Amino acid sequence: MGMFDGLNISASALTAQRLRMDVISSNMANMDTTRSKRVNGEWQPYRRKEIHLEQAKPEFRSFLQQAENHSPGGVKVKRITDDPTPFKEVYQPDNPHADKNGYVKMPNVDPLKEMVDLMSATRSYEANVTVLNANKNMLLKALDIGK
Repeated sequence: MGMFDGLNISASALTAQRLRMDVISSNMANMDTTRSKRVNGEWQPYRRKEIHLEQAKPEFRSFLQQAENHSPGGVKVKRITDDPTPFKEVYQPDNPHADKNGYVKMPNVDPLKEMVDLMSATRSYEANVTVLNANKNMLLKALDIGK
């Protein structure tokens, strides 16, 4: 493992968790948006976004490191997808977006689930900051030894 591999792994995780927090924030901001995009001539509510992470694909030099029993690491965003769960229907006959029966399709965003996901992403971010600082301190101590 190279001297800066630990920093690179933590940096990739920080970037991924930051994007995860941004997607969660977008979901929360649009939890009452009843008209997000038009599909087949009909307005659809906002559909919750989900983020999928995967191990970062190794570069060619990483294959050489694997041959020397060094494992590359890191994480990256694989894709951001729409949550397929159905929309909630709420009876609001006074709402201008209500159908002929008085029901309004609401986004499939659950604030409780979003808050739990946000707490998880925040904790992961904080843990990676701690790892990054520990790695930085070890590198500084190694430089002090050389003095």
